[in-house]
Amino acid sequence: MKLIHPNDALFQGEKPFPAIPCCEHFAGSEKLITKALSLQDEYGPIFDITCDCEDGAAAGQEKDHAEMIVRVLGSEANRHKMAGVRIHDYSHPSWKQDVEIILSGIGSIVSYLTIPKSTQLNQVSEMVSFIKKAAENHGLNREIPIHVLIETHGALRDVHEIATLDWVQVLDFGLMDFVSGHHGAIPASAMRSPNQFEHKLLARAKAEVVAAAIGNGIVPAHNVTLDLKNYEVTFNDAKRAKSEFGFLRMWSIYPTQIKAIVDAMKPDFSEVADGSQILIEAQKANWGPIQYNGELHDRATYRYFWEILQVAKLSGMKLPVDVNQAFFN
Repeated sequence: MKLIHPNDALFQGEKPFPAIPCCEHFAGSEKLITKALSLQDEYGPIFDITCDCEDGAAAGQEKDHAEMIVRVLGSEANRHKMAGVRIHDYSHPSWKQDVEIILSGIGSIVSYLTIPKSTQLNQVSEMVSFIKKAAENHGLNREIPIHVLIETHGALRDVHEIATLDWVQVLDFGLMDFVSGHHGAIPASAMRSPNQFEHKLLARAKAEVVAAAIGNGIVPAHNVTLDLKNYEVTFNDAKRAKSEFGFLRMWSIYPTQIKAIVDAMKPDFSEVADGSQILIEAQKANWGPIQYNGELHDRATYRYFWEILQVAKLSGMKLPVDVNQAFFN
């Protein structure tokens, strides 16, 4: 009997939940992007890199900056092809230029495009439509995953509709702009822990972003930690973001934060161990119900454990040899 892969057996007629790394590292300058690519070689492909056109480009140098990103990501330094680009926001005259430069230069390998500071659904919808048309014009026979920052009142109001748009893969919560947009109603102390998790307006916003994302089969990503060099602070923020709110991904803005986020968000080892054996036995049973340790398992638990194993693999966790051979070769 030919063994069937879980993607084919468990998601017939459905779109699987995105399997992407739990950490997203921001880099703006050529020096920092190159450094981030070298860290991918050092740590392994356990995090994505977001090359920043929005805050990275100096005024008047937007075109040069986008072209620099194309040059660097198109080089041999980008070995893992795990890098996306944050473009300028809807109100900036360069956002369409960003899209054209990126897609014409590295459209076949760019991991995603990130849209910042949208204030309403119509803006995001227009930008997504432009990206889709640009991809078609440049002969790209692929979807370009789109990440949308939810950092304004309007974006939060429309978040459930934004999450349904084509090609949207991630909803990012932008804490600092969201706090600033409250004109002092939320104190600056809420830009860091513990208040960022406990202030009622922020807790509501984060829960809403996660609910919209998960409810539409896309990934919710948590905001940055301002303390750059303290591993424990970042680890604890990432742990709370996942365990208390359901975020499955988090931003990094300093190398120390990468491993802290991955360590906090990677799956529990016992679940990976159990899931490995359950899926191996399920595949042998052609994905029918099985018993494992006296418990019944079927397609519902198979889906759960298959997603756990994919995240474990992306987090650099060591999986059993038979699992790698069966599911990841």
